Amino acid sequence: MRRTGATREAKDAEFLELVSSRTGHLYRSACLLTSGDTHRAEDLVQEALSRMYVLWRRSAWTGGRHRIDNPGAYAHTVMVRTFLAQQRRRSSGERPTGDLPEPEGREADSTLRLTLLDALGRLPAKDRAVLVLRYWEDRSIEETAEVLRASSGAVRTRTSRALARLRALLGDSLAELAAR
Repeated sequence: MRRTGATREAKDAEFLELVSSRTGHLYRSACLLTSGDTHRAEDLVQEALSRMYVLWRRSAWTGGRHRIDNPGAYAHTVMVRTFLAQQRRRSSGERPTGDLPEPEGREADSTLRLTLLDALGRLPAKDRAVLVLRYWEDRSIEETAEVLRASSGAVRTRTSRALARLRALLGDSLAELAAR
C-alpha cells in the first residue's frame, strides 16, 4: 500500500513540474486560438490540464517512466482538440464580442497585434488552429496532421487556404501597420 502512495506522489510531482514549465506557453497559444479572449484562453488551458491530469493519474508506468513520450507536446494536442470540440459545441446564439478589456497596469496592445488577433478571430476554428500550430507552435505538417487528425495533404491545403483568407482579411492594412 505504501508503494502506491509513493507512486502517486511521484506522478503528482511530475505533473506539477509539467504544469509549471508549460502553462505559460499553453496560455499564449490558447490566446491565439481564442482570438485574444483571455478568459476563454484561461478556461481552455484549465480544461486541457484537467484532462491531462486524469490521463496522468491513470496511465501505466514502466520502470519509473511515463508512457507519454513528450508530455508538453501532448498537452498542446489536448488543448487544440479541446478548442475544436468546444467550437463544434458552441451554441449559435453565442456571439463573441470584438471589444477586449484593457489589461490593468499594462500598456495597451499594439495596433498590429490587435489587427492580427481580430483577423484570426474571423477565421473558422480549424483554420485558426492550423495557423497557430504551424506558425506559432512551429510544428511540422505531420505533427499538425496528427493533432488535427487529418492527412498531411489536408493540412497543406487548409494552411494554404487559411493564409489566403487571412491575407484577404488583412488586405493592405498589414503592410501599413508593419511599416510603422
